Amino acid sequence: MRTLDIIEFVVAHPDGVVAQQVSAALSIPVSSLSYLLATLCERNYLRREGRLYVAGDGLDRLRRPAASMTIEERVGPQVSALRRALNETTSFFVLAGWELEARVTETADQALRYSISVGARAPLHCLAAGKAMLATFDETTLDRYFAESERAIFTPKTMGDERLLRREIASVRKSGWAFTDEEFTLGVCGLARAVVIDGAPVGALAVALPKLRYTDAVKGEIMERLSAASATLSNGA
Repeated sequence: MRTLDIIEFVVAHPDGVVAQQVSAALSIPVSSLSYLLATLCERNYLRREGRLYVAGDGLDRLRRPAASMTIEERVGPQVSALRRALNETTSFFVLAGWELEARVTETADQALRYSISVGARAPLHCLAAGKAMLATFDETTLDRYFAESERAIFTPKTMGDERLLRREIASVRKSGWAFTDEEFTLGVCGLARAVVIDGAPVGALAVALPKLRYTDAVKGEIMERLSAASATLSNGA
């Protein structure tokens, strides 16, 4: 609740306030306040102007109906929340022809990590997000994909064979989950789930991490959080 108190206090002072004012008014130790203010600024709920803190553009986003937001604006908070909770690289991908394009991504704050840049493109057949999107294709589109796409082999585990990939896609359709195991980058695993808004698939949320951290417990937590995030977006958040 302290973060809400801070936001309300700053909004009530449109000319801005310094940290000491917030600390004194809300009885929050400066040591704790510094972290909270930094987090609120990082998420654009507050903005720092010299020593002053003022209301940020992120508050306008909260007032806007979801339908008026871009897909990046809608998905961004979920990607941020997943990355903070899991501390693993989390991304949102959309289709770009027979490829994926990263639209929102946040990289794990760990020495050993996987990363991908916003705007980067990658094949569908060897990323979890790609398999999640392939599973949303109708049969005609899927046939076109196999006829037209180039499915390069990146590692010994890359699944380029149509028969094997169709079997994998059928599994994703049944479970709702897509996985990769060192199929694009050696030592990296991934999980993904398609995001459906207003009945149409708009992209996929994915988490990628080093295989050495990919335990059953970690997999379970990622699946739980990805499922919740996808459901939140589907329900109009």
